[in-house]
Parts: sequence; C-alpha cells; structure tokens
Amino acid sequence: MTGEYRGPLQLVIFDWAGTTVDHGCFAPVVPFQELFRARGVDLTVAEAREPMGLGKRDHIAALLEMPEVAARWKVAQGKLPTAAELDRMFAEEFMPRQLESVADCCELVPGMLSCVAALRQRGLRIGATTGYFREAEEMVVAAAKRQGYEPDAHYSASDVPAGRPAPWMVYRNMQTLGVFPPAAVVKVGDTVPDIEEGRNAGVWSLGVAATGSDVGLSAPQLASLVPADLNVRLGAARQKLQAAGAHYVINSVADLPDLLPEIERRVAAGERP
Repeated sequence: MTGEYRGPLQLVIFDWAGTTVDHGCFAPVVPFQELFRARGVDLTVAEAREPMGLGKRDHIAALLEMPEVAARWKVAQGKLPTAAELDRMFAEEFMPRQLESVADCCELVPGMLSCVAALRQRGLRIGATTGYFREAEEMVVAAAKRQGYEPDAHYSASDVPAGRPAPWMVYRNMQTLGVFPPAAVVKVGDTVPDIEEGRNAGVWSLGVAATGSDVGLSAPQLASLVPADLNVRLGAARQKLQAAGAHYVINSVADLPDLLPEIERRVAAGERP
C-alpha cells in the first residue's frame, strides 16, 4: 500500500469479558476477592474491579498499589509481597480460581451474534484481545465457539511481552490477519486499559458501557433498573471511558454495526485515530 489510506475498515478487535461475553464482567471479580481474603484482606467489589482490563498478574499488582488495600495488606501480613511471591500467588492460587470462575461466565452478551453477522457481511475480519492468561482465554474461546462466535485471531496477555495498556495484542492480531494501517482497525472494549490499548496501537478505540465492568450488572439486573438509576450508571461509565480517550462509547456491541459507516467516512476524509 502506498499513499494515504482512505479505504474501508478491515478489522474489528473485541475484548472478551464485559464486551462480548460475561455481561457485567463477573468472572474476574471473585478470584481477586478470594485471593486477598485468604491472606486476611477483604476487597470490596469496587476495589476488585478498579484495575479491570489489565493482565491478571498486573491486576493483582495494581490492587496492591492502591493505598487503602496496601494498608490493609500490611496490617494482615506485615509487608507487601515481593515480585517472586506475587508470581507464586498468581500461578498457584489465582489461576486455578480464575479458571473455575471463567467456566461459569462465558455466555455471549445479547446482540453479539447479530453484530458478528453484520461485520462478516461487510467483509470485516474479527480479532480478540484479553487480560486473561492463555488457559482462561482458551476456555472462553471454546465456549464462545459453541455458541456460534469464533474470531479469526485472538491473543491473551500471556502471549505478548506486556498486556494492556501496551498495544502488542492489537498488533499481533493485525499481523496474523495481514491488516494495516491502524486506521483500518477498530478496537472495542469495556475498560480504561482497553481504550488505552487501542489508542496506543493507533487504532479507532471504542468503549462499551452497559455490558461492562464499570456498570457491573448482569443483563437481568440491568433491565430491572429504573430509568433514572440506569442513566446514572451508564453516564458514569461513559464519562470514564471518554476521559480515557475513547473515540466513541456505545452501550453494547449490538450498536457497533450502525456506527461503522461513520468511522469509515472519517477515514475516507483523511482523518486518523
């Protein structure tokens, strides 16, 4: 390819939990709480969710950098864990808990299959990135396939030198599928690290609010909210994703196909992410 790219979008890269599966992003929460509780430290759900989107080992480290959590840990354990101790906690204690939790939280979000069908009809390739480690991601991929969704490429945080917010998983998808330039790529996710991953890769970075970790509700729970409460929750999630640099924020992947023509018009006009 030579000259300035003004062609169509070629690739959409999705996150997994909170974006395409696991409405409300529940699978990662309990394992973090259980890991800390085993050492006498209680984590609130909000605390456990705060670093969501990072690789899971990085997520544990980020929790320990939160002042209030670190203070409670020091009271219970005397000192923060060393890097080697953190590695062992992750591999021997967190990973088994995460695999158990993932097995129960792999249902596709409403509208995902129709979204994929619309993308395929437009000739788009589909990729995936995740903060899960490889074994957990493989469980999600297999469960999604049984439900009718299979991306063309997918990478986990353990497949690259560094997980989010680094761009390496996005680049691996692009390389595997032979897609360039970044202006032809859309990244979709529900967390701040998702948005930062897309921005750092130089692609269009879209946030998902209603199904994601910041709202943190299952589909039935979300549907049960009165409009005022729903608007408050969605507004806060949207504001957080927009502040992180999202080019757009949608409620769910079901809204994505209608947005793509607008992004393509921007690319055709010479705009870049």
